[in-house]
Formats: sequence, structure tokens, C-alpha cells
Amino acid sequence: MTQIQDITSPMTALEKRATLSLSSIYALRMLGLFMILPVLSLFAEQMQGATPVLIGLAISVYGLTQSVLQIPFGLLSDRFGRKKIIVIGLILFSAGSIVAALSTTIYGVLIGRAIQGSGAIAAAIMALVADLTQEVHRTKAMATIGASIGISFGVAITLGPIIAAYAGISSIFWLTAILSALAIFVVLFIVPNPKKSIVHRDAELVPGQFFNVLKNPDLLRLDFGIFVLHLCLTASFVVIPLLIRDAGLAPKDHWMVYLPVLVTSMATIIPFVIIAEKKRKMKAVFIGAIISLMLANVGLFWFFNNLVGLIGFLWLFFCGFNLLEATLPSLISKTAPADLKGTAMGAYSSSQFMGAFVGGAVGGWLHGEVGIETIFLFSAVATGSWTIVALFMKPPKYLANMLISLTNTRPDQVEQFAVDLLDIEGVEDVTIHIEESTAYLKVDNKVLQKDALQSLLDQQETAS
Repeated sequence: MTQIQDITSPMTALEKRATLSLSSIYALRMLGLFMILPVLSLFAEQMQGATPVLIGLAISVYGLTQSVLQIPFGLLSDRFGRKKIIVIGLILFSAGSIVAALSTTIYGVLIGRAIQGSGAIAAAIMALVADLTQEVHRTKAMATIGASIGISFGVAITLGPIIAAYAGISSIFWLTAILSALAIFVVLFIVPNPKKSIVHRDAELVPGQFFNVLKNPDLLRLDFGIFVLHLCLTASFVVIPLLIRDAGLAPKDHWMVYLPVLVTSMATIIPFVIIAEKKRKMKAVFIGAIISLMLANVGLFWFFNNLVGLIGFLWLFFCGFNLLEATLPSLISKTAPADLKGTAMGAYSSSQFMGAFVGGAVGGWLHGEVGIETIFLFSAVATGSWTIVALFMKPPKYLANMLISLTNTRPDQVEQFAVDLLDIEGVEDVTIHIEESTAYLKVDNKVLQKDALQSLLDQQETAS
């Protein structure tokens, strides 16, 4: 009998193991990337050949190689196997870390960071998550990975200054290489092996669908948003560590700024996330977060040389940043058709990494050629343009994705089956892919008649 799973049902033991182990791989990798963010501009000043532009590029060049290679890596994982590609990516990431650790010039660090980014395994990890989890649990798995990224960011921002102050910046790169080796061990010996690897349209990029995503103005607005968000983050961190130091706080003590700022900003946004999702006020909360980010950059522009002002507006910056990091993926999921979600997320991730690259490049150039404070003015203008773009965004439909197997449905029944699905209250959209024997649904979980849906599936099995 074809069974629809209860979306409130717990994950199986294998699904939990897969989710937690893959989350740890993602977190270990991102920890290495993020730890360098609050310290590279401080310690790279003494490196041979260092200029503000090259320091900015060294901070952000990983975003360029990541953006260019993440989609090819995902497609290669379909052909050669998820684990093989993930291991290759981690080896590249480790090799880049070692190159950077051994470098005494800014050029060596830049090359190392570019190699780090070339280990672009995000898409392959998401594909493996999809292979190892049922569709109704896939959102939980993706959310767990997202949470691991957020935690690794907070830990990295706090630990980076401490490690660099006492052991030097090369120690961060050596630690990153070790973490990469640990992640390889997790892939080989802890992550379960999937019974088979197939393309999951709700989790992976399908090349033939890419232009359909690019033609969707609502998705493009969100891609522009994540581009601007990470542009602002990277551009700001080209100079924020320098400003905190120049305001009188020693680099080894910078964690005393980052830790409370991150913890309290995360606590502050929780009610707004609840309002956005539970009260269905997503657009209002989303635009408010962008405005907060813009006001933070305006404040940093005016008070960049005052420690209290820096800390206060940095807190406001992270309130907006963390809230947007939480709501943007949710908006992508709500906005994209169910069978285009994986492709939409691929374009979104590429935009995110490209934004990080452009932010470092522009931030470094503005620092060296115009003035530190102009970075915040540039970011304020960028977020202002994003506010205007977001105002034209359609309020999202609060729909979840659901997948139903059509293995037990005869080809001559498929068309009528789709009609019957749409007759069930709570089923808002149905897309059938006969070649995959799969129906992709958009459902409103608040009103979905699960019993009626189960009854229809039972009837289909009996009829077949």
C-alpha cells in the first residue's frame, strides 16, 4: 500500500545519523572559512605585498571559486557518486588551507583561499541528504544543516581572534586543514551509504530548469537579496576588525565584542521569526530586517571611529543579518515551484557566494582608494536598493512541499490522479513528472486534509 507519511512523524535512526553527520561536515568546513573573517585584515597587513585590495580579495576570493564550481560539483556527484565528490572537495579545501598556512606573502594566502573555495561541496552534500532522507523529513534535515552553519559562524567569529592572537594566523589555516581531514573521516565511516543516488528536483539543480528559475522575477529578487546580504558582510569585515583595534581594543580581546553581539542579536530575532512564520507576516518582517541592515550601515558610517557606536551598530547589523539569513531560504522554498526548488536553491547559493566575493573586492578597493567609512556608505546604498526591490515582492504563500510516489499509478490514471489531488483541501499545486514516477505538491499544512489524501492514495493502489 502506498503510504503518505505524517509530516510530524520523527526521523528514522538512519535519517538522524545522516542528518547529524552531514551537518557536522558542513559545520567543520564553514568553521574553517569563517574563522579567518575577523582576523585576516588585522594580520595580513604585515605580509609581503599586502595592500587593502589584495587583503579584501584574500578574504573573499573563496566566494568566486565556490560560486563557479558548486553547480558542476553537484552535477558530478550525480554521475560519480556523492561521497567521492565530497571527499575530493574536502581534499581541495584542506590543500588550500595548507597552501595558505605555509604562505608568507599575501599572494600565497590569496591562492590558498581560492583553492579552499574550489572544494565546492555544498550541492553534493544537499544531494546526499536528499538520498538519505524521506521527502517529508527533508526540510527538517536542511534546517538542521542551516542551524549548524549559524552555530559554526558564531563559534568561528569568537574563536578566530583568540587563536590568531596566541598562535598566529597560520594556525587557523592548519586547524582548518585538520578539520577537513576529520570531515573526510566522517564522510567515509559515519555518513550512511545511500541505496541509490537519483536526481531530486526538490533538492538538486536540474540544468534544463535553470532558465525557468532565472525568468522568475520573485526568485530573482531573492537572489539579489542574498547577493547584497553577503556583499555587505564581507565588505564590512575587511575593515571592522581594524576599526575595533583602532578604537582601543586589542585583537586578542575582539571576541568580547563578537560573542555578546552575536548571542544577543540571535535572541532578539526569535520573536520576529515566529511572527513571520506563525503569524504569516513574512513580507513585513523581511522588509523590516533589510531596513535594519541599512540603518546599521548608516550608523557605522557616522560612528566608525567610536567603540561604543561600533558595537551598537554592529549589534543592529547582526540583528538584520541573522533575521535575513533565517527568512531568505524559507522564502525561496515558499516561492519556487515544488519541482524547481533545488534549482532555485542552486541559483540562490551561487548568488550568495558571488556576493561575498564582490563585497571583499569592493571593500578592499574602497578602503585603499577612498576611505574606510565609504564601505558602510556603499553597503547602505546597496541595502537601500534592496529595500526598493523587496517592496515589489509578492507576499509569499505559506505552502510546504510534499512528494508522492507514482510507482503504483498506471500511466492512464496519472492525469485524473492530478485532478483528484487538487480537489483535496490544502493541496494548492501539483506537478507530475511521469519519467520520475513522482508528484510534487505544494500544500497548506494548516488546512490539509491528510485523511482524504491517504484515502486517494489507497484508491490508486487498489485501482492499479
